Amino acid sequence: MAYDADAIVIGGGLAGLAATAELAEAGRRVILLDQEPEQALGGQAHWSFGGLFFVDSPEQRRLRIRDSHRLAWQDWLGTAAFDRPEDHWPRRWAESYVDFAAGEKRAWLHRMGVRFFPVVGWAERGGYDANGHGNSVPRFHITWGTGPGLVEPFERRVRAGVARGRVELRFRHRVTGLKRTAGAVDTVTGEVLAPSTAQRGTASSREAVGTFELRAQAVIVASGGIGGNHELVRANWPERLGTPPEKMLSGVPAHVDGLMLGVAEDAGGRIINRDRMWHYTEGIENWNPIWARHGIRILPGPSSLWLDATGRRLPVPLFPGFDTLGTLDHIMRTGHGYTWFVLSRKIIEKEFTLSGSEQNPDLTGRSVRDVLGRARHGAPGPVQAFMDHGADFVIEREPAALARRMNELTGDDLIDADALHGEIAARDREIRNPYTKDLQVTAVHGARRYLGDRLIRVAAPHRLLDPAAGPLIAVRLNILTRKSLGGLETDLSARVLTEDGSPLPGVYAAGEAAGFGGGGVHGYRSLEGTFLGGCLFSGRTAGRAAARALG
Repeated sequence: MAYDADAIVIGGGLAGLAATAELAEAGRRVILLDQEPEQALGGQAHWSFGGLFFVDSPEQRRLRIRDSHRLAWQDWLGTAAFDRPEDHWPRRWAESYVDFAAGEKRAWLHRMGVRFFPVVGWAERGGYDANGHGNSVPRFHITWGTGPGLVEPFERRVRAGVARGRVELRFRHRVTGLKRTAGAVDTVTGEVLAPSTAQRGTASSREAVGTFELRAQAVIVASGGIGGNHELVRANWPERLGTPPEKMLSGVPAHVDGLMLGVAEDAGGRIINRDRMWHYTEGIENWNPIWARHGIRILPGPSSLWLDATGRRLPVPLFPGFDTLGTLDHIMRTGHGYTWFVLSRKIIEKEFTLSGSEQNPDLTGRSVRDVLGRARHGAPGPVQAFMDHGADFVIEREPAALARRMNELTGDDLIDADALHGEIAARDREIRNPYTKDLQVTAVHGARRYLGDRLIRVAAPHRLLDPAAGPLIAVRLNILTRKSLGGLETDLSARVLTEDGSPLPGVYAAGEAAGFGGGGVHGYRSLEGTFLGGCLFSGRTAGRAAARALG
């Protein structure tokens, strides 16, 4: 029986585009399948902030950040905390990825026209010792054009393959099976879904209007994770984090359903580290949602007071932007699924960035003028819109009124007005000196020693109760589903492995479906800026490896 193509790539997100581009440019014929309509090409990456993890980049050096491969690897190991026998390939992938991030990654993207915002962000600051979790230095590089700006060159390469007759794009093709011939997977089966004009991110019809069967010598699974499927998130929720919260927001569209992982597993692929996942603790309900339960993550600076549902400060070092998983662990132990930021107008104006391409129209639109406008007085436009319309925002002049409104919002009546005033006043007393026993205030002073933070990210220390800094603002923070850190186990050629550790003939995996490489390259935690880069690196690896194997 003849082959329909040399390779079939399942999933039109960033990893799938990278794999398809590599195959086509190696002269292979590729069919790219995706269950969504064409307007969704680019997948989750389109909605992203475009953050990328580089090591010792020109942007870092210009800001006098001294980074190195050795320091980055130290941080990765302290963050990943690999501790399982099945972490063999994830650790090997991690070594390769840090080599990539410290080596050719930036130059490779630069040759394709990708450019970066000059100020490097400092995500996941850690707050532990030198061998613990977190980035020792700023490494979060924002793509100029955010997620769409990163997708663009890979889509362009794929469409060039279409023009040359090497790539065929088949949208509304939902894969439901992988079949073998003589032991090797070479057939992809599924349903053809009804045409859809649904806008990107919105739910599209699942009405099947036909079936398909396609054959190729190589199949690359790049179908994404499970973040849009709350049933799967709950089923895989780690025991160490207790019971999943009753309410969760979705950081990704519903089509990020994880169903293709089950198809690959049924064909013989091994999924590892199912219980490792990356969900954010600073989620707010989108006042103008695109998909169901649409949440937006706040990318916070370090100055806001972080309180649990009862108004108590979170323990050291669970400050904003320091340790996502550690904070999630603590929240789950409180018995409540939400927390609060309490801050001032001055802090929200400088320290609140909202994740997502659509929440950063200046960066997404590559407008220097609009980006410079962030330096003006007042909160950025998207942040102000949430202050005006968001369900999770409370704004008042006095702590007593703030506490009353916080209780009204949740209906839990857990915030004591006097205790809230006491927490704020105690913190304010520590602001009067440039040195303090309050480690969060110390961290704020330390952050402002970094030029990038002082210029655009961290507000000058001030009293929250200073009328000139007000009004006071409380923001209810929800758990926001996002990434799968586990996935299909793969070797360094991105070949999917079986339960006995041997390759599943003909099948490769990339992106979140492969835990961004190996079945869990991040281990338990992420340093951030590594998800998009993981899609690119694993997609490129899978495409090149499949092209070589095809001879």
